[in-house]
Amino acid sequence: MEIIEKYFNELTDTQRQQLAQLDALYREWNAKINVISRKDIDNLYEHHVLHSLAIARAYRFQPDTHILDFGTGGGFPGIPLAIMLPQCTFKLIDGTGKKIRVAQEVIKDIGLKNCEAVHLRGEEEKGQYDFVVSRAVMPLPDLLKIVRKNISRQQHNAIGNGVICLKGGNIENEIAAYRRSAEIEDISQWFEEEWFKEKFVVYVPV
Repeated sequence: MEIIEKYFNELTDTQRQQLAQLDALYREWNAKINVISRKDIDNLYEHHVLHSLAIARAYRFQPDTHILDFGTGGGFPGIPLAIMLPQCTFKLIDGTGKKIRVAQEVIKDIGLKNCEAVHLRGEEEKGQYDFVVSRAVMPLPDLLKIVRKNISRQQHNAIGNGVICLKGGNIENEIAAYRRSAEIEDISQWFEEEWFKEKFVVYVPV
């Protein structure tokens, strides 16, 4: 939890309480369902929560922005983002029912009101959103084919509606087709921990 406060020092009491609850909840669920790698659960705040929040560090969102978290697994990046952005609304979807159940229970237990988790494959999602976010779910071209239908035409943010992904490693081939329009932010410019080297926020307007 300290690592979150290191970079986000204006948390409300509610945000601090909700973030602090995540550790025990994910440990409890991880003992039943392998949502996070067992060897990685001790790095929950650095590798999962703070990583998710890189999107909030990269971009500012207007109140009432609607965001779809595609392939959320147990709730990343959607749950940390929903905590940090209480004026935005989030829908988290995943095709794996047991992982969505974890996200649903965490949302309920921490009292998150601006977020819902639904067992749904991306192809089945019909809603319209300002942004689709995801974390290492699938290659960007494949993701864009599925979610293009879900990007709203109505704009009310400083950046155009589109897809915002958390990516790692060599992403040159993956983003080659979008090089002219994409924005790539190196997460290590904000977070100094070694783990964030070669981790990126990739935004593609749609």
